[in-house]
Amino acid sequence: MSNLLAIPFKKTQTIQIKDSARAYISEHGRAHPDEFKEDIKVWQDLRKDGVGGVVHVNRIDVTFLYHAQLVSILAKLPTDIQLAIPYTPAFNPSAVPISLSNLAFERASVVFNLASLYSQLAASEDRATPDGIKRAAANYQQTAGTLSFLLSSVLPKLVYPPDVEEIPLDLSPGFIKCLEWLMLAQAQECSWQLAKLNQYKNSLVAKIAARAAYLYEMAAITIREASPPVKHILPPDWLPHIEAKSHHFKAVAELRKSMDDFEASRYGIELARLGQAQVEVKEAYDISRRGRVASPVLQDAQSLLETVRKSLTRAQRDNDLIYHQDVPAASALPTIQQTNLATATTPAGLLNPASILGSKRPIFGELIGWGAREAINIYNDRKHAFVKERVVDVSQELQDEADDQLRKLNLPSTLEALERPIGLPPSLLRKAEEVRLEDGPAKIQAALDDVERLAEQDESILEEAMDILDNEASEDETARKEIPLNRLRSHEANVELIEKQRRYREILKQARLSDAAVRQKWDEWEANITELTLDEADLEASVPSSTLTSAVEPTPESRKTRNHARVLRVKLEELDTLRRDQKQLAHRAQSLAKADDIQPIILRAASGFERLTGVEPHMFEDVSDEQLAKYDKFLMDMSELAQKQGVILQDIKSGNEAFLKSRLEDPAVKLRELALQSLDLAYFKYKEITRNLDEGNKFYNDLAGILMQFKEVCKSWSHARNQEIHSLTRSVQSMSVHDNVENKTPKKASLPPPRSPATIASTRKQTGKSALGLPAITLSEWGFEEIPLPPGPPEPASR
Repeated sequence: MSNLLAIPFKKTQTIQIKDSARAYISEHGRAHPDEFKEDIKVWQDLRKDGVGGVVHVNRIDVTFLYHAQLVSILAKLPTDIQLAIPYTPAFNPSAVPISLSNLAFERASVVFNLASLYSQLAASEDRATPDGIKRAAANYQQTAGTLSFLLSSVLPKLVYPPDVEEIPLDLSPGFIKCLEWLMLAQAQECSWQLAKLNQYKNSLVAKIAARAAYLYEMAAITIREASPPVKHILPPDWLPHIEAKSHHFKAVAELRKSMDDFEASRYGIELARLGQAQVEVKEAYDISRRGRVASPVLQDAQSLLETVRKSLTRAQRDNDLIYHQDVPAASALPTIQQTNLATATTPAGLLNPASILGSKRPIFGELIGWGAREAINIYNDRKHAFVKERVVDVSQELQDEADDQLRKLNLPSTLEALERPIGLPPSLLRKAEEVRLEDGPAKIQAALDDVERLAEQDESILEEAMDILDNEASEDETARKEIPLNRLRSHEANVELIEKQRRYREILKQARLSDAAVRQKWDEWEANITELTLDEADLEASVPSSTLTSAVEPTPESRKTRNHARVLRVKLEELDTLRRDQKQLAHRAQSLAKADDIQPIILRAASGFERLTGVEPHMFEDVSDEQLAKYDKFLMDMSELAQKQGVILQDIKSGNEAFLKSRLEDPAVKLRELALQSLDLAYFKYKEITRNLDEGNKFYNDLAGILMQFKEVCKSWSHARNQEIHSLTRSVQSMSVHDNVENKTPKKASLPPPRSPATIASTRKQTGKSALGLPAITLSEWGFEEIPLPPGPPEPASR
């Protein structure tokens, strides 16, 4: 049995790569899966021997090759292609495997098993010969280098999704680091053994031993302080083994240094070091014995303890009889310097996977890498978002700003009242035609009737639910007169349902108030809206004309008004031209974004990376920024148009003020203007009322579904209560017959505690409120989270 430790393999199972790989390529790879049929087969075959499990030197190259192909695969595919990969914990092979859909987990496990292979090859070497010791030391250093590579280059890319239930603790950074320290310590121990075999100077052997003690100590500290805790996943004798080794080599270093002091006639210091060596080796022996470590470790400690004791006895006798030197305290002894002969040697096959492939074709070498594809998607998202938010939306905001400003100034209807004293403005004619074609008044009246009918239907459903509860209460009272009932009375048991009913009734009441407000609005505007349904001739006749003013000789005031009107009309036409320019600019930006294909540019950039480089989307940020720069010209043009619009709107505002001031003494025109404005406002009231009624219709339909659920809950609750009465009645009757036969007093039956009705989850969701403040159908206020217990009193609802 060896006095050194080896890392066991992480065992895995055969997985079916074909289905997941083909599905991913078909959906995301922009290629047909049959093109990569051979690649998938090579992947499946390589995995059989590349995942470890066999201790043989020829498995090193096989593992290197599989790792290199995994690097190629990860350069083309994302880590998650819905391929479940199972591995058991390294130190608990009988445990249930941890399965993750993560190719980075596969790579990390393969590299871990490569480190395991190196460590087991090192442990199998015959260290009775110098060559065996050298091979063992080299393999332990390769193990440490592999673990260092795993820690620095592989594990950072192993990211677990937030919903993963269990992660492999043997791949946690703290655990890998403690194994790296341990392998370096064992390599250093092999170097110490070789130095001792070659009879190096005691001072040098002491320094080599001191370094071994330090490395073992760092391994033990890392195990104890690792986060998450990893001590429990190691075999129970590993930590005692490492701690015993640390104290053992501290004792060895002190012993060898004492020999050097003896040779230099420093007898007092020699004696102090031997005393310190005895303390350390005794600690090593005690830990080995308590921790039940491997027998060679215990035997080594016991042998060293005997050697130290003999040397200490001899040195003490010689100093007492011959030398009479002062013995310094242990704290005063100079620290033994360390000589490091063990370094983490990362295998070249890990550092340069391309060299392993050589002339072999990388798996999925012709597939567009996922990083490049993701960079294309990111660019397209940024491009469309840029055009929409910075160009199209800005154009719409500018137009909305202009519309809002004109609406506040009552333009162009105010101007049209003067310029077209005969006839009606085209904009008003279009609105009137819309109301006429929809038969607006009849449409509103029908919608009012529908809302009224739906409201009555909802109230009816609620009343039916209350009738069910009332009937149950009646049956409960009747049953209490005949048999004893050990349960709450109905008005106490159904208090939650009654409270829920009260809230629904309050919401219906508030909805009715909103209905009345809409109906009142209709009553106020019915005549004006009905006027819009007149044909063009009748509608024109209903609007006062200003022809009398224009028929006479123009007055100075009317001339002045017409001059201001011409200036204002010119500015309005300039605004219309500007708005067309804004729309055309937004359209050109959208057309460019639609035709803009960055894929060839991204693929050329990706081809410039080194072979097997893991291409990440962020590597193409410079390319993406450079391509997005061509949209900056739209921002500049839109900014210029915005400035021009601001100037024009200010001119329109000033011109309109002058125009209105000049019209103050023209009553005919003012009268016509008011009539046109009234008809225009009637149209907007028509649209507002129809929108309110549509919202009311949806509101009552949604509420009906919830009330039907509430009714079913009441029915289930009442049925359960009634069933308890029937069951108790039969029980009492049976007991009465039995007691008559045995002449015993009837026993009082009791009911179990009242049961809650089944929970009904509401899936309705409607956020926000309507223009009239309709109450939103939300889970917290309307749904059944735990019927009959409501989630809490609703806020006052309005519609």
